Amino acid sequence: MTELRQFLGLAGYRKFVKDFSKIAKPFTWLTKKGEKYVWTENCEAAFSELKHRLTTTPILTVPDQSGGFVIYNDASDQGLGCVLMQHSRVVAYALRQLKSHEQNYLTHDLEVAVIIFALKI
Repeated sequence: MTELRQFLGLAGYRKFVKDFSKIAKPFTWLTKKGEKYVWTENCEAAFSELKHRLTTTPILTVPDQSGGFVIYNDASDQGLGCVLMQHSRVVAYALRQLKSHEQNYLTHDLEVAVIIFALKI
């Protein structure tokens, strides 16, 4: 159950996975309070499809001067990550683990750190 909750925590990346909520629907009921935990074939198929979509490398596009860029970033207790996008396509992405002194940072300090990391990249 904990692994499923952690996997569903990846929902922050749903903007990068087309139809994330439609695919995840069969097993979102498993995390509801009072519901019996029954892993069906539909749950397994949904889990496998999301795992595939989240772990395959997206095709990167070459940036052009015709439009602006959008940076999506995230900081956690373990690392920093960012994605540079243009016209809803991934241009670049980067991840790194937190340094030992950064593990003591407050949440808002980590959010600033990930922005600086993204801009440096």
